[in-house]
Amino acid sequence: MASTLYDYCRVPMDDIWKKDGDKRCKLLLGIGILVLLIIVILGVPLIIFTIKANSEACRDGLRAVMECRNVTHLLQQELTEAQKGFQDVEAQAATCNHTVMALMASLDAEKAQGQKKVEELEEEITTLNHKLQDASAEVERLRRENQVLSVRIADKKYYPSSQDSSSAAAPQLLIVLLGLSALLQ
Repeated sequence: MASTLYDYCRVPMDDIWKKDGDKRCKLLLGIGILVLLIIVILGVPLIIFTIKANSEACRDGLRAVMECRNVTHLLQQELTEAQKGFQDVEAQAATCNHTVMALMASLDAEKAQGQKKVEELEEEITTLNHKLQDASAEVERLRRENQVLSVRIADKKYYPSSQDSSSAAAPQLLIVLLGLSALLQ
Protein backbone atom coordinates (compact mmCIF):
# COMPACT_ATOMS: atom_id res chain seq x y z
CA MET A 1 0.00 0.00 0.00
CA ALA A 2 1.18 3.51 -0.70
CA SER A 3 2.27 5.68 2.16
CA THR A 4 0.50 8.88 2.80
CA LEU A 5 1.28 11.97 4.79
CA TYR A 6 -1.07 11.21 7.49
CA ASP A 7 0.61 7.93 8.27
CA TYR A 8 1.67 7.78 11.88
CA CYS A 9 4.53 6.18 13.56
CA ARG A 10 3.76 2.81 14.96
CA VAL A 11 6.35 3.24 17.78
CA PRO A 12 5.33 5.47 20.63
CA MET A 13 7.08 8.88 20.72
CA ASP A 14 8.42 8.47 24.23
CA ASP A 15 10.56 5.57 23.17
CA ILE A 16 12.01 7.51 20.24
CA TRP A 17 12.93 10.45 22.43
CA LYS A 18 14.48 8.20 25.04
CA LYS A 19 16.69 6.44 22.55
CA ASP A 20 17.58 9.69 20.83
CA GLY A 21 18.05 11.52 24.14
CA ASP A 22 20.62 9.02 25.36
CA LYS A 23 22.49 9.34 22.09
CA ARG A 24 22.28 13.10 22.19
CA CYS A 25 23.48 13.22 25.78
CA LYS A 26 26.44 11.04 24.97
CA LEU A 27 27.16 13.13 21.90
CA LEU A 28 26.97 16.39 23.87
CA LEU A 29 29.13 14.93 26.60
CA GLY A 30 31.70 13.79 24.01
CA ILE A 31 31.68 17.20 22.34
CA GLY A 32 32.06 18.92 25.71
CA ILE A 33 34.97 16.70 26.69
CA LEU A 34 36.55 17.28 23.29
CA VAL A 35 36.12 21.08 23.60
CA LEU A 36 37.51 20.93 27.14
CA LEU A 37 40.51 18.95 25.92
CA ILE A 38 41.12 21.42 23.09
CA ILE A 39 40.88 24.34 25.52
CA VAL A 40 43.33 22.63 27.88
CA ILE A 41 45.67 21.63 25.04
CA LEU A 42 45.65 25.19 23.64
CA GLY A 43 45.35 26.98 26.95
CA VAL A 44 48.40 25.46 28.63
CA PRO A 45 50.86 26.59 25.91
CA LEU A 46 49.09 29.97 25.77
CA ILE A 47 49.51 30.39 29.52
CA ILE A 48 53.16 29.32 29.30
CA PHE A 49 53.72 31.74 26.41
CA THR A 50 52.01 34.56 28.30
CA ILE A 51 54.16 33.91 31.35
CA LYS A 52 57.34 33.86 29.27
CA ALA A 53 56.28 36.91 27.24
CA ASN A 54 55.74 38.91 30.39
CA SER A 55 58.97 37.76 31.99
CA GLU A 56 61.81 40.20 32.77
CA ALA A 57 64.16 38.59 30.24
CA CYS A 58 61.62 38.97 27.46
CA ARG A 59 61.04 42.60 28.34
CA ASP A 60 64.81 43.20 28.35
CA GLY A 61 65.06 41.51 24.96
CA LEU A 62 62.25 43.70 23.62
CA ARG A 63 64.00 46.82 24.95
CA ALA A 64 67.27 45.66 23.36
CA VAL A 65 65.49 45.12 20.03
CA MET A 66 63.98 48.62 20.21
CA GLU A 67 67.36 50.15 21.09
CA CYS A 68 68.97 48.29 18.19
CA ARG A 69 66.29 49.62 15.87
CA ASN A 70 66.85 53.16 17.16
CA VAL A 71 70.63 52.86 16.83
CA THR A 72 70.25 51.35 13.37
CA HIS A 73 67.97 54.21 12.37
CA LEU A 74 70.43 56.80 13.72
CA LEU A 75 73.34 55.10 11.97
CA GLN A 76 71.36 55.01 8.73
CA GLN A 77 70.73 58.76 9.04
CA GLU A 78 74.40 59.44 9.78
CA LEU A 79 75.43 57.29 6.82
CA THR A 80 73.06 59.21 4.56
CA GLU A 81 74.44 62.53 5.83
CA ALA A 82 78.02 61.30 5.39
CA GLN A 83 77.28 60.18 1.83
CA LYS A 84 75.71 63.56 1.07
CA GLY A 85 78.73 65.34 2.58
CA PHE A 86 81.05 63.11 0.56
CA GLN A 87 79.17 63.96 -2.62
CA ASP A 88 79.40 67.67 -1.77
CA VAL A 89 83.14 67.37 -1.14
CA GLU A 90 83.58 65.47 -4.41
CA ALA A 91 81.74 68.25 -6.25
CA GLN A 92 83.94 70.88 -4.56
CA ALA A 93 87.06 68.89 -5.42
CA ALA A 94 85.97 68.67 -9.05
CA THR A 95 85.38 72.43 -9.08
CA CYS A 96 88.77 73.04 -7.47
CA ASN A 97 90.48 70.74 -9.96
CA HIS A 98 88.80 72.57 -12.83
CA THR A 99 89.86 75.92 -11.37
CA VAL A 100 93.43 74.68 -10.87
CA MET A 101 93.58 73.45 -14.46
CA ALA A 102 92.27 76.80 -15.72
CA LEU A 103 94.78 78.69 -13.55
CA MET A 104 97.63 76.48 -14.73
CA ALA A 105 96.67 77.10 -18.35
CA SER A 106 96.50 80.83 -17.64
CA LEU A 107 99.86 80.67 -15.85
CA ASP A 108 101.43 78.86 -18.81
CA ALA A 109 100.05 81.49 -21.15
CA GLU A 110 101.40 84.25 -18.89
CA LYS A 111 104.79 82.53 -18.74
CA ALA A 112 104.93 82.29 -22.52
CA GLN A 113 103.92 85.93 -22.85
CA GLY A 114 106.45 86.94 -20.15
CA GLN A 115 109.20 84.97 -21.87
CA LYS A 116 108.37 86.66 -25.15
CA LYS A 117 108.45 90.06 -23.42
CA VAL A 118 111.80 89.21 -21.78
CA GLU A 119 113.26 88.26 -25.16
CA GLU A 120 111.98 91.53 -26.66
CA LEU A 121 113.46 93.51 -23.75
CA GLU A 122 116.79 91.68 -24.04
CA GLU A 123 116.90 92.55 -27.74
CA GLU A 124 116.08 96.16 -26.90
CA ILE A 125 118.75 96.22 -24.18
CA THR A 126 121.29 94.81 -26.63
CA THR A 127 120.34 97.46 -29.18
CA LEU A 128 120.53 100.21 -26.55
CA ASN A 129 123.91 98.91 -25.35
CA HIS A 130 125.22 99.12 -28.91
CA LYS A 131 123.83 102.64 -29.23
CA LEU A 132 125.37 103.55 -25.87
CA GLN A 133 128.74 102.19 -26.94
CA ASP A 134 128.47 104.10 -30.21
CA ALA A 135 127.45 107.25 -28.33
CA SER A 136 130.28 106.76 -25.81
CA ALA A 137 132.73 106.36 -28.65
CA GLU A 138 131.32 109.50 -30.27
CA VAL A 139 131.53 111.40 -26.97
CA GLU A 140 135.11 110.24 -26.53
CA ARG A 141 135.92 111.32 -30.07
CA LEU A 142 134.24 114.70 -29.44
CA ARG A 143 136.15 115.14 -26.15
CA ARG A 144 139.39 114.55 -27.92
CA GLU A 145 138.40 117.06 -30.58
CA ASN A 146 137.31 119.41 -27.82
CA GLN A 147 140.67 119.06 -26.12
CA VAL A 148 142.45 119.61 -29.39
CA LEU A 149 140.31 122.66 -30.04
CA SER A 150 140.83 123.90 -26.49
CA VAL A 151 144.55 123.60 -26.98
CA ARG A 152 144.33 125.45 -30.28
CA ILE A 153 142.15 128.15 -28.75
CA ALA A 154 144.55 128.52 -25.86
CA ASP A 155 147.42 128.73 -28.33
CA LYS A 156 145.59 131.36 -30.36
CA LYS A 157 144.92 133.45 -27.30
CA TYR A 158 148.56 133.56 -26.57
CA TYR A 159 149.49 133.62 -30.23
CA PRO A 160 146.76 135.44 -32.10
CA SER A 161 146.66 135.06 -35.84
CA SER A 162 144.30 136.83 -38.11
CA GLN A 163 144.52 134.33 -40.89
CA ASP A 164 142.78 131.45 -39.07
CA SER A 165 139.24 131.12 -40.44
CA SER A 166 138.06 128.55 -37.91
CA SER A 167 138.50 130.88 -34.94
CA ALA A 168 134.97 132.31 -35.28
CA ALA A 169 133.32 128.81 -35.29
CA ALA A 170 135.43 127.40 -32.46
CA PRO A 171 133.48 128.87 -29.51
CA GLN A 172 130.19 127.62 -30.91
CA LEU A 173 131.61 124.16 -31.48
CA LEU A 174 133.07 124.20 -27.98
CA ILE A 175 129.67 125.02 -26.46
CA VAL A 176 127.97 122.20 -28.42
CA LEU A 177 130.63 119.69 -27.38
CA LEU A 178 130.41 120.67 -23.73
CA GLY A 179 126.61 120.38 -23.83
CA LEU A 180 126.85 116.89 -25.36
CA SER A 181 129.37 115.72 -22.81
CA ALA A 182 127.16 117.04 -19.97
CA LEU A 183 124.14 115.20 -21.35
CA LEU A 184 125.99 111.91 -21.65
CA GLN A 185 127.35 112.03 -18.10
